[in-house]
Amino acid sequence: MGTLASPQLLRSSHAERRAFVAEIIASGIDHVFVADHVSFFVGTGMDALVNAATLTAIDPRLRVCVGVYLLALRHPVTVARQLATLAESAPGQLIFGVGIGGEDRNEIAMCGVDPKTRGRRTDECLEVLRGLSSGQPLDHRGEFFAFERAWIAPAPDPAIPILVGGRSSAAVVRAARFANGWLGVWCSPARFAAVVAQIDAHPDRDRALAPLHGLQIWVGIDADRDAARARLARGMQDFYRAPFSAFEKYSPSGSPAAVAEFLRPYRDAGCSLFDLFDSCHEREGVDAVAEIRRRLA
Repeated sequence: MGTLASPQLLRSSHAERRAFVAEIIASGIDHVFVADHVSFFVGTGMDALVNAATLTAIDPRLRVCVGVYLLALRHPVTVARQLATLAESAPGQLIFGVGIGGEDRNEIAMCGVDPKTRGRRTDECLEVLRGLSSGQPLDHRGEFFAFERAWIAPAPDPAIPILVGGRSSAAVVRAARFANGWLGVWCSPARFAAVVAQIDAHPDRDRALAPLHGLQIWVGIDADRDAARARLARGMQDFYRAPFSAFEKYSPSGSPAAVAEFLRPYRDAGCSLFDLFDSCHEREGVDAVAEIRRRLA
C-alpha cells in the first residue's frame, strides 16, 4: 500500500522531509509513489527519477514506485544508466512504472515525439532497457533507435521491477512482454482479474520475472463522505481538466473502512500493490492510508 509523494514531502526543508518519511515508515505504509510529466497542460511537471533519487536518499527503508514514467520522451540508453545508478545508490528501493501518457498530446509533441508513435517507441525503449539490464554490451537497430555496443554496467542488483500502466490492449501486451506486471487504472475488479490472467497466459511472457500487479487509484478519505467526494472531484477535475463523472465509478470516497472495502475485490483479483492518490495527500493523510492497509492485510 503506497501513498503519493506529496508536495509537502518533496518541497519541505530536509529536516521536515526526514521527519515525514519517518512517519510514513512507522505507519506501516509500504512505499510512496511519484508521477512524471515534462510539461502538463499549463507547464506543471516533475521528473520522476530525480524525485525518486531524492526520496530514496532520505531513508534506505523507503521504497519508491514511479507511476508512471513517460519513457517514450527519453532515450532508453540514458534511462538505463539512470536506473543503474539508482540501483547502486538505493538497491531494492525502486519500482519502475512506465506509461505512454497522452492526456496532453502537446506534452509529447513538444519533446519532438509524434504522439501517434508513443506506443511503439515505448515498446522499443522497454526492449532496450531489458537488454541493457543484463550488464552486457548490446547492439540494437530498431524503428526509432540504432546503436552498437551500448553497455551499462554494473547490472542492477537486485533487478528493478518494471510495471506497465495503461488501459488499452496494447498496454496489456506490453506488460506481458517486457514487465513484471501491470499497473492498472480506472478499471473494475473483473477487468483487473482478466488482465492478470491475460498477461500470465501470454505466449511471450517472461516466466523468469516475478509477477507484480498494481492499481493506481484516486481516493477521497474523510469520515464525511460528501466532503471526501467534493475534495476528490475538485482535485481530479483540476488535474485532468475533465468532469469528475468520467472518473467517479473508479474513484472511491469515504472513511478508510469504506475505501478499503472498495479496494478489497482488486486485492482478491491479484492486485498486490496499491498506489493511493489521496485527494488530501498531505501529512494528515498518512494515518488514513495506513488504516486502509491494515484493513486489507
